Amino acid sequence: MKGLEFPIIGTKSADVTKKFDINSPAGRKEYFEAKAGAEISKIREFLQNRTFVANMVGKKNAGKGTYSKLFGEIFGMDKIAHISVGDLVRDSHVNWAEFEKSPEFADLKNHYRGFISFDEAIERLHGRSQSSLLPTEFVLALLKFEISKHKGKSIFLDGLPREMDQVSYALYFRDLINYREDPDLFILIDIPEAVIDERIKYRVICPNCKTSRSVKLLPTSKIGYDEDTKEFYLMCDNPDCGTSARMVGKEGDEQGIDPIRKRLEKDEEIMKLIFGIHGVPKVLIRNNVAVSEKDKYDDYEITSAFSYEKKGDEIITKESAWTFKDDNGVESVSLQASAAVVTMLKQLPEALRI
Repeated sequence: MKGLEFPIIGTKSADVTKKFDINSPAGRKEYFEAKAGAEISKIREFLQNRTFVANMVGKKNAGKGTYSKLFGEIFGMDKIAHISVGDLVRDSHVNWAEFEKSPEFADLKNHYRGFISFDEAIERLHGRSQSSLLPTEFVLALLKFEISKHKGKSIFLDGLPREMDQVSYALYFRDLINYREDPDLFILIDIPEAVIDERIKYRVICPNCKTSRSVKLLPTSKIGYDEDTKEFYLMCDNPDCGTSARMVGKEGDEQGIDPIRKRLEKDEEIMKLIFGIHGVPKVLIRNNVAVSEKDKYDDYEITSAFSYEKKGDEIITKESAWTFKDDNGVESVSLQASAAVVTMLKQLPEALRI
């Protein structure tokens, strides 16, 4: 990111020579213990009796949900909750008619306090109000209500702050939700727009289990070929899904970052503002490093590009190096999500003061 310096935390070690399969849960378990075993032990001990609140801040499609999921994979989903503000608002809108009839509705109303009435906030939620945005106070009420369902869990909060005027709320969010004794921190994610662009253009999801992969950057083990369109496609290989369904792209993804460019610019402004805040620990995650620094990581920790070739009835997957220009014009490589999580794990003990 232009104007911000994120540290390079290498994960390569002379003591760890094994190549791990970081695309499988079993392989990742071995990998994380080998690369960050000491830090994992400290964090695991901390989580036995305590929790924390982490505000995850990064551009859209930076991988906030993925990093949270991998953290839960290491320590157990019974220990953490990943709460996306965007998903929470959308789900509230879709399920409002049913929710309004439930006993929990009164709890949400009791949580709300703001400059407009609760009923007017509901009008904005459903887009029936002429006013522009859903007030932050209502979003906070939704969040406090949602977090109350996850007592005893550490919170990975994705989507606050979303606007510049929400930064101050993020600073005191642990107090607003009564996690008064919890350490809180910011997790800032640096990802070049070139990576976001490629992720969007080539992403596909399983229509059943919603697992997300990339035709170019993160294929499944099962590849298909459409004789009509002459195109290769991925088939879901999630063992919990078990359908081998054809994974599909989202309409408009072929445009890449163009439709969300203004959003990315705002995300960058917020990150720069938070970067300069004092008093709250920060964990800084790089998605990428310059080509000249890639020897600080094992080859399998660096994202490759994939292409496919059909020979008779056989489909051959080809793997090649992938480089791109980062936001400062430096030739760079992208780190696999697991490698980025290792750098997060190495910083967390200090951020949590353990």
